[in-house]
Parts: sequence; C-alpha cells; structure tokens
Amino acid sequence: MSKYTWIEKLKAIGPGAVITASFIGPGTVTSCTKAGASFGYALLWTVLFSTITTIVLQEMSARLGIITQKGLGEAIANTFEQSILKKISIILVGVSIVSGCVAYIAGDLAGTALGLTTIVNLKGNVVAPIIGIIVLFLVYKGNFKFLEKLLTCLVAIMAIIFVTTMIIASPNLSEVFKGIFVPIIPKSSIFTVIAIIGTTVVPYNFFLHAASAKNTWSKPEELELSKWDVYFSISMGGIITAAILITSATLMRGIDIKNAADFSIQLEPLLGKYAKTFISLGLFAAGLSSAIATPLGASYTLAGLLGWEYNNNDLRFKYTNISICILGILGSATGFNPISLILFSQALNGITLPIIVIYLVYATSRKKLLGEFTNNIFQNFIGWIIAAISLFLGGSSLISAIDSVLNML
Repeated sequence: MSKYTWIEKLKAIGPGAVITASFIGPGTVTSCTKAGASFGYALLWTVLFSTITTIVLQEMSARLGIITQKGLGEAIANTFEQSILKKISIILVGVSIVSGCVAYIAGDLAGTALGLTTIVNLKGNVVAPIIGIIVLFLVYKGNFKFLEKLLTCLVAIMAIIFVTTMIIASPNLSEVFKGIFVPIIPKSSIFTVIAIIGTTVVPYNFFLHAASAKNTWSKPEELELSKWDVYFSISMGGIITAAILITSATLMRGIDIKNAADFSIQLEPLLGKYAKTFISLGLFAAGLSSAIATPLGASYTLAGLLGWEYNNNDLRFKYTNISICILGILGSATGFNPISLILFSQALNGITLPIIVIYLVYATSRKKLLGEFTNNIFQNFIGWIIAAISLFLGGSSLISAIDSVLNML
C-alpha cells in the first residue's frame, strides 16, 4: 500500500512532465501525422513500443539520479576503470548526443517556422533562423523557466484538442486495436517507424531526467513519487501521440503532408475555420519548447561526461548551449523541406538511441553504483530487449539512409 496520498502524488508530477513536454514537439506532430496519412493505423504499435520504452528507460534514469545524486553522464564516465574504455565511452556518447541535438534543434526550428509561415508572409528558412536567435538569447540569459511553463501549457491545450478531435473523428476501433497489437512494417515505412521512435524516446532526455530528478528528490523512499511521475506523465504523452496518429489515419489517409495547413485538416471537425491558426500556434509552442530543451540536453550530457558544472556559471556549459543553437540556426536556414528535416532528425535520434540505451541499462544494473536499487531481473530483461530492438531498427534506418544517398548519386 502506498504511503503517499493522491494529492502528494499529483504534486510530485514534474521531472516526468518536463520529459513529456520535450518529446511532444514538431517531430511528434509531423511524424505521427505523416504516419497516419501514409500508412493508416498500421504503425500504432510503434507508439505503444515507444511509450513503454520511454517509461522503462526514463524510470532508470530518474532512479540513477536520485540514488547516486549524480547525472547519467557522470555514471557513464565512471563506469569503466580502464582509461581507454573510459575515453572511448566519453567520445562515443558525447559525439552521438551532440550530433543528435544539432539535428534535433534544426528540426525543432523548422517545425516552429512551419507553423508561423501560415500566419506571416515569410519563407520558412527566414523565419526559422529568427526563432533560433530568440532561442539563443533565452539560452544565453539562462532565465527561461516562466517561458517553459507557458509553452508547456500551450502544448497541453493542443494535446487536449487532439484527443477530443480523435474522439469526434470516430476511428475504426477494430483497426485501431489491430494497429496497436499487431506489429507490421509496411513497405517504405521503416524511416517513419524510426522517426516515431526517435521523436518519443529521445536520448538526451535520459540525461535531463537524471539531473532534474536528483534536484527534486534525494531519498530512496521518494522513488515511489518518481515512479508515479514517470508512469503518469509518459503515459499521457503516449496517449497524445497515439491521438495524433489515429486522427490523421481517420481523416487524412492518402493526403500528402507539405505544410501546416495540411496538418490543420485533422482539426477542422472541432475548430472549423480556426483550425489553421490553432495548429500554427500549437506547432510554434511545441517547437520553441523543444528547441529550448535541446541545447540543454547536449550541455547536461557533456557536463556529466567531462566534469563541468550544470549551469551557465561554467563557461563550457554556456558555450555548448550557444554552439548548439548556432548550428541549429544554420541547419534550419538551408531551405530544405522542413518536414524532411524534422523526419531526418528523428531518424538520426533513432540511430543514436541504442548506444545510449546500452550504457543506461548497464549503468543501472551495477550494484557498485546503485547498491540494492539496481535493476531487477525483469527490468534488465526488458532493458536489453529494448536495446536489441533499438539496435535492429537503428541499423535498418542507417541502411535505408545509405541506400537513399546512393540512389541520389
């Protein structure tokens, strides 16, 4: 029986909600809308897989932060006593996370611009860098807690609308359940599968969660509150993600997604002529929120791996934030199709994911690090299964990407 009341559990919602707000961004809207429009309900199983995976892995991250009072980067750096293995781990994790964050923030900025271009008469590769400069200023100043709360509220409103719209759309329930529980990979869908997983199971969120959990809780008995936070928050994120895909599969099957106006089609049953404006503002809110979190993910990772302070007082931490923002601005200014850029960033995250998962599962299974709070047999089994599946999907994504490049030559 729980020793905490429901009020105490509700008050505990925090670090997990930040993770949910981080992955419900333009990538989620874009990937799931495109998945539903292209493949109907067939890829709903990827949402279930991604949600369960995120719950398992984020719980491990939070538990590691609470028990050790250290970040995931520090745990990885201290996992191996041999100098060569330690250096390889630091380089491998650091490079994979930072490169993923660069692609991610470019996609976030492109997604944010994707919304605004239907309101302002400017091109996306002009709007995106302007938004990037705003993000750069916020990250440089370091005072964006109020803005994060405001954007989280806007994303929450968008989530409520999507769930309500899904109900109004009256999807085929038998097909929905089939899509959830009968895993299939339709022809030409592997890139979309990786994109959905990459936009939900975000590697840098493991580092953010470990750090935020250790700052919120410090006692082993508070693990129950952390688990409630993870289970509730991530499950809500999974419901939101599924709602977007289901609505798209019901109302947009066969439609080629090109801009925010196309996204608004699935909101028209509820919002009518205001759908276009709403989805534009929703994409802007989600994109800006994710874009702010992304450079922090890179900075928290490198801070833990290299022994920096976890704040802007450490110039290395601060300049990492700035560098990621600048690279994201340059990436979003290229003029590439924003939807392609978003999907590419999610796929790159899918390739990075197995590397970080292997380190996370290994670190949280070590008694030397967590003592009696290591993974149990079931958690280790699930963790390594997830790592294996992620490795397979990541490898498939890499092969698919190489084939696409070779076909273009």
